[in-house]
Amino acid sequence: MIFSRRRPQQTRELPTAEQARPAGEFVASVLAQLRRTVSVGDNLLDIDAEVHRLIREAGATSCYLDYHPRFGRDAFGKVICTSVNEAVLHGRPYDRTLEDGDLVSLDFAVELEGWVADSSVSVIVGAPRPEDLQLIRDTEAVMWAGIDQVRAGAHVGDIGAAVERAAHQRGYTINHTYGGHGVGRTMHEPPFVPNHGVPGSGAELLPGMLLTVEPFLMHTTSDMLTDERDGWTVLSADGSRGAHAEHTLQVTDGEPLVLTARASDPATRSSLV
Repeated sequence: MIFSRRRPQQTRELPTAEQARPAGEFVASVLAQLRRTVSVGDNLLDIDAEVHRLIREAGATSCYLDYHPRFGRDAFGKVICTSVNEAVLHGRPYDRTLEDGDLVSLDFAVELEGWVADSSVSVIVGAPRPEDLQLIRDTEAVMWAGIDQVRAGAHVGDIGAAVERAAHQRGYTINHTYGGHGVGRTMHEPPFVPNHGVPGSGAELLPGMLLTVEPFLMHTTSDMLTDERDGWTVLSADGSRGAHAEHTLQVTDGEPLVLTARASDPATRSSLV
């Protein structure tokens, strides 16, 4: 789940890679399964129920079920975000059956063995529109541009600047309200990881730190509004479709560990950029 800016805390517990991996691997496995199996005719509530079953079987704890931040009307009440077409972020599952060509972003976070992982993937069910396939590819490429900046001694501004630059190079504007975030014992910890920024600015990245990079792009706008029907789902302001990509990373002195990497991902970093 994406994060908006708030007051940072002063101290933070950092896990070893071995401690952080179980949550990341579980989140990756669930999203990989959904990427393979979500299809035309599936109901969003059934997807949520299946993910709830997988969480219970793994002995994990949902980060969303009781989550009630200041930007949500009430507790989220579901275990996965399912954002369809013009719904870009925080899509709360409801009684909707997926139709041919729908673009669905699946955003999922759990705590397992004491640590949290958070990731998102966008998929198309049925026959895809070429422009939607390109939107997903562009969003993933922009995410990797940000991930490439993650290393000890860098700053969150380096990530944000790279994300925004890559988006602009592909002809998009990017929303500044939401961004990535630190994770750890809970889903949202400092630092805020913006999708825009000035190189060298903002919080410094420390070895062992866990954080997410998570851009989202829309076809023809960067403006968004909250759906008044549920007080949660964030919609594109002009009705255009959106895509969302996110990985949880652990900072090292070199390339970051991508804790939520999916073996079934069809595209590699080199094929996206």
